[in-house]
Amino acid sequence: MMELILVKDVDKIGKSGQIIKVKEGFARNFLIPNGFAVVLTPASLKKLEQEKQSRLLVLEKAKSEFQAIKEKLEKLSLTIPVLVQEEDKMYASITAQEIAHALKEEGIELDKKIIALEEPIKSLGIYEIPVKLHPEVLAKVKVWIVKK
Repeated sequence: MMELILVKDVDKIGKSGQIIKVKEGFARNFLIPNGFAVVLTPASLKKLEQEKQSRLLVLEKAKSEFQAIKEKLEKLSLTIPVLVQEEDKMYASITAQEIAHALKEEGIELDKKIIALEEPIKSLGIYEIPVKLHPEVLAKVKVWIVKK
């Protein structure tokens, strides 16, 4: 058996940065030549720890940037005017795309995929829409759907 550090994710074996034990033939003939893993040595272990630390710093920096965006979003109140027919029934529903467009007009450019709208908005009113900025940062933006 041989101990390795995975450099890349490998299906059914492990994730990048994980220490694994595999048979020598598999390591020497497949994992190491294809660049999926390196032999576990004190130097490679130290390098792995340094990479983990730098990755943590990058994640923390991103988290603090998203916290600032969260504060902006939660102070914001979007108004989206829509055409309605009789009895205040909307012609079209409001989707994450329209909310992303309204945010862009306010100077905040976000991908519509992070706007966690469970289903399109189909009636007038005030809604709090969750926005998943980061795995640990969830913001709520207030959206007013009003008659045009």
